[in-house]
Amino acid sequence: MTDEWVVSADWLDANRDGVRVVDVRDAWEYDGIGHLPGAVSVPFDTFRSEDGPVGTMPPREDWEGLLSEAGVEPGDTVVAYDDTHGVFAARFLVTALFYGHENVRLLDGDYSAWLREHETTTDATDVAPTEYEAGDPVEGVFVDADDVLAALDDPDTVLVDTRDPEEFEAGHLPGAVNLDWKELVDDETRALKSRGELEEILAGHGVTAEKRVVLYCNTARRISHTFVALRHLGYPDVQFYEGSLTEWEAAGHPVE
Repeated sequence: MTDEWVVSADWLDANRDGVRVVDVRDAWEYDGIGHLPGAVSVPFDTFRSEDGPVGTMPPREDWEGLLSEAGVEPGDTVVAYDDTHGVFAARFLVTALFYGHENVRLLDGDYSAWLREHETTTDATDVAPTEYEAGDPVEGVFVDADDVLAALDDPDTVLVDTRDPEEFEAGHLPGAVNLDWKELVDDETRALKSRGELEEILAGHGVTAEKRVVLYCNTARRISHTFVALRHLGYPDVQFYEGSLTEWEAAGHPVE
């Protein structure tokens, strides 16, 4: 087993029997287009909610139901994928972290990339349901608006806005730097760029491993991918503002 946050298609192909693979595309894609052998379907819209504990996190009982139906145990290593460069799959993994599930991995690339050299199937995956019990958020990952307010003037913290430049220019948190999450993705491979390229891009935005990094976007979807990428690179202090700009503006906090 690997401790990496991001795993290659070859690694996953060789280790499918030892992990729980989760497909977060729409159900019609899973059923009609095909999926990775052994993957279970947990569509993105089933774990996004306006009625959860914070941001768009699903209620605890809904999350437990989804993972129970998918046959996931709390100790399982979960590998998630989508067909959108990994951004929706990363959101699934961050949701798992919010509910205490630490063994999470992102498939480097997506379904379209997998198709190039690996087999797929339209056969249904046999799943034995479990009685999944969620835990508490993984320590040191999630921050709230008060934490972000306290970090605005901290020289050792870099606040990162992962939206596109036009959104950033329309209004952003004071002192934030703009790092569009797509800058970290290679359009050809549909996976993360090389480690050297990633480190150069991040350093160019002042995002270094020596800094405390706090991420936000609009509704915490796009920051999920950047969070996983930074943890993959070994950044030790990366934090996730689940409420993001939606909560920030609703509370009347300052925007530049």
